[in-house]
Amino acid sequence: MLAYAGWLVAAGFFFYAWVLRVAPSVTVEPLMRDFAVGGAIVGNLSAVYFWAYAALQIPCGLFTDRWGPRRVLTVAILATGLGCAVMGFAPSIEMAYAGRALIGFGAAFAFVGSMVIAALWLPARRFAFFSGIALAVGLAGGVVGQGPLAAVVAALGWRDYMVVLSGWALIHALLAWLLIRDRPQSTAHGGPEGAMPAPLAPEPMRNGLVRALRRPQNFLIAAFAFLMSVPILAFGGLWGVPYTVARFGVDTTAAGFAMATMLLGVACGGPLWGLLSDRLGRRKPILLAGGLLGLAAIGGAIYLPGLPFVAFQVCVFLAGFGGSAMVTAFALGREQNDARSAGTALGLINMCTVMSGAVSQPLIGLMLDLSWGGGTVNGARVYALQAYEEAFLLLPGSYAAGLAIWFVLKETHARPFPEAGTA
Repeated sequence: MLAYAGWLVAAGFFFYAWVLRVAPSVTVEPLMRDFAVGGAIVGNLSAVYFWAYAALQIPCGLFTDRWGPRRVLTVAILATGLGCAVMGFAPSIEMAYAGRALIGFGAAFAFVGSMVIAALWLPARRFAFFSGIALAVGLAGGVVGQGPLAAVVAALGWRDYMVVLSGWALIHALLAWLLIRDRPQSTAHGGPEGAMPAPLAPEPMRNGLVRALRRPQNFLIAAFAFLMSVPILAFGGLWGVPYTVARFGVDTTAAGFAMATMLLGVACGGPLWGLLSDRLGRRKPILLAGGLLGLAAIGGAIYLPGLPFVAFQVCVFLAGFGGSAMVTAFALGREQNDARSAGTALGLINMCTVMSGAVSQPLIGLMLDLSWGGGTVNGARVYALQAYEEAFLLLPGSYAAGLAIWFVLKETHARPFPEAGTA
């Protein structure tokens, strides 16, 4: 039971990380107003999280493989809380950047940490399912962050909201230290209930890095994950809220709830796609089905004329549901690597996943700024609906590119390394 409790704490950290990931989407206008900046700067401020997060994905896999998840996750949670406090008290945009970067550095360990704990402690035959559950828990944080907590931001203001989130981290760090354990004591039979075998003794970190980087399939899987994540992180994580306000004339809270349906779709889809993949013993058919559904749904949400608000939310939900099949890519990556380099390989894949937000959020902001007609409301820039539609061509395009990469991914038939073969 302690193993499951430790995994749940790590998944809860991912929930917290997602609350912070989407926080700028419900604070676009006050951020523009308080710091007197435009869409590109706000996009960059949001994207700093992703750049910091992505930069640490391979190192956090190495650190977790080397020192174990207990110490690594406890320190990471504390660093995330410190970043919230720095951002909440930031007197300038530069200090806000610093706080946002520190949040990203700490949050970088959340998802990989939960997967490493699952790999070490939980049944190997259910790895895709537990990866999906972790994704669902995290995305629930995004739903809460864009829905109910949008009202909290409106009541407290974004600065006090960030300070409250820093206190959350202190409590979570204590739980991590008390409940997370590093490795099973016995690995003679592949760990408890068939979990991934853990190395008997730590080895130099560079060995795991070299093994992971020598497998071309890891890079193909990472590229697929990057492309499938762009609509979720760029649209659902930031620009969908002001777009929804501009298109349907609703307030920010209602738009936040509308975007929360996309994250709800990811939260619902992740465990279901993972469970179906485990039951079928196949990975690629799940990735194909999810990619096709995501492509059709995001295209319909943005480009179908005269779409009612309710139908728009259904399309947004389905786009998130389809995109969440991407979680199966982590199982594919895990099965392409041995236990000693699993954390590093998963870190590489997750690095590219979050880099999609780092690249796409400011890119869309820049495209919007280039089309800006000069209008403002309460000090915040207002963009035309056509400008959004042109910038959002990136979203279905990314799904289509991911489906092109699908053809060169190698099926593992849900068999762990080394039965999966070589890349």
